[in-house]
Amino acid sequence: MPDTISTPEAPPATSPDPGLLDAYSQAVVSAVESLSPSVVNIEVEVRARSGRSGRSGSGSGSGFIFTPDGLILTNSHVVGAASRIEVTLTDGQRYRADLVGDDPDTDLAVVRIVATDLPAARLGDSKALRPGQIVIAIGSPFGFQTTVTAGVVSALGRSMRSGTGRLMDDLIQTDAALNPGNSGGPLVNARGEVVGVNTAVIMPAQGLCFAIPIDTAKWVAGRLIQSGRIRRGFLGVGGQNVPVPRRVARLEGLPEGRGVLVLAVEPGSPAERAGVRERDIIVALDDHPVAGVDDLHRVLTEDRIGVRSRLKVLRELEPRTLEITPVESRPPGRD
Repeated sequence: MPDTISTPEAPPATSPDPGLLDAYSQAVVSAVESLSPSVVNIEVEVRARSGRSGRSGSGSGSGFIFTPDGLILTNSHVVGAASRIEVTLTDGQRYRADLVGDDPDTDLAVVRIVATDLPAARLGDSKALRPGQIVIAIGSPFGFQTTVTAGVVSALGRSMRSGTGRLMDDLIQTDAALNPGNSGGPLVNARGEVVGVNTAVIMPAQGLCFAIPIDTAKWVAGRLIQSGRIRRGFLGVGGQNVPVPRRVARLEGLPEGRGVLVLAVEPGSPAERAGVRERDIIVALDDHPVAGVDDLHRVLTEDRIGVRSRLKVLRELEPRTLEITPVESRPPGRD
């Protein structure tokens, strides 16, 4: 009798839990259905100014309605230089839009259309976000209106440069795919609440996309509606980040061991009036350490305009405290 070889039965093939797939799909579908009527396509025309260098052209982006009377949030780089702005709603209605205000430093802008009873997006709380959380991007990449992509929050607290060179802090990193035309559209959580404004993609990398937190956008939008711009302080210095000798950093209590080396002082500026000199190293403004140019940007808020402050500098590595009063005007390329 021939030997028989018994083989154990193969385990049944595993398959994804349909309940989990349904839950994920339902979360995305529900969020999209609740928010997509608020998402708009934005088309712009840019005309070169007479007698100045520049190019005419057109472009497009996305945005979302955040008040029923026609206020729309988008990116500054989408509409900031536009001579004509047109908004298309998801039902196909087209409106001419006016720029309420924009802030290139945070890449945010508000436009308005003349309409009422519009479906306003629900704004969430970006502080409640956690890495790994499901997020959905809705926009008009390449003009394909109401395109939906989904992913997760890859990381929080990222930083990158705006078009003006100022650092944008606390950005949301996501792998929800973004493409040209998604700019200004909403990043949405599973409850259908806007948690971010999509702003940038790192090319040619895949899955490296960024959004401005909605908490930042709420604050900026409020100021833009009030005055059309964000007021920031200006000292009138040009500088670069430099290390401070370790011995001096210890003596002066500089935990970062760095400061801002002054390379230029604007004539007639607050810095010149305060006695700031080239080669000074700025290390603090009032009680706020200044370890670099970005720290200086962060502390020069609207609240400091016209307020006498203490500027601590190292002059030939010796500490000096100067009295300075920041003003509002900020010429391009200066801090």
